[in-house]
Amino acid sequence: MGSKAIQGKLWGQNPLDWAAIQEPTGKAGYDYVLKHVEINNGTVLLDAGCGTGYFSNLAHQTGATVTGLDASEEFVTFAKERVPGANFLVGELEELPFADETFDVVCGFNSFQYAENTRNALSEALRVLKSGGMLAAMIWGNREECETSTYMAANGSLMPPPPPGARGPFALTENHLLEQVLKEVGFKIKSADDILSVWDYQDIATALKGLLSTGVSARVIAYAGYERVYETSAKAIAAFIQPNGHVVYRNKFRVVLAEK
Repeated sequence: MGSKAIQGKLWGQNPLDWAAIQEPTGKAGYDYVLKHVEINNGTVLLDAGCGTGYFSNLAHQTGATVTGLDASEEFVTFAKERVPGANFLVGELEELPFADETFDVVCGFNSFQYAENTRNALSEALRVLKSGGMLAAMIWGNREECETSTYMAANGSLMPPPPPGARGPFALTENHLLEQVLKEVGFKIKSADDILSVWDYQDIATALKGLLSTGVSARVIAYAGYERVYETSAKAIAAFIQPNGHVVYRNKFRVVLAEK
């Protein structure tokens, strides 16, 4: 048993807001992978934790044969409509339903840190990659370099302290844990870069819709109630409202490329 049962429910509650507002905030990472990994009409690619299919669509446009897998049925339903030429299914990162050496490229954008057992999830990614295949994993950069961490901390204050080793946005960031686990399961690290990601919401209402569509926010809402989370979020966002009314966060994403 992995993370699917829990994460699927959390992340599938607001697929429209996630697809329209929040999923595009990862575009800097998506563009980085498209630039640094060979993805074309001969590529067989797995988007592991595909969300509503934003990156899957970008990869599909290169001509790649794309399969997307996500824990959320609602996300997968949306992805099928967004990218009818790709194959999408609901599944478990830690038990990938594919044969050994199926894919040339496996991508995981802000997904592996939510696996119940990171080692199992990355071992599965290694298993389904062809020899010489590439893994592209994007996670958060250092907490102190991510302005959105102030929002997360504010909402986190509404929850009881998490147990040691709990899954979360920064679970694989500290001490470069992602890179350590990748090496342990057998990957060869090719590069690890922290890239700037500027989140520019047109107003506070849009920012709140996007941020509250995440599975992390859904967990807090289930515990503390929507109104309390909304009020706390609005206060946390206030410091990042620009003179033009936009809400702007400057964050870092870490993109690790590794070879089988």
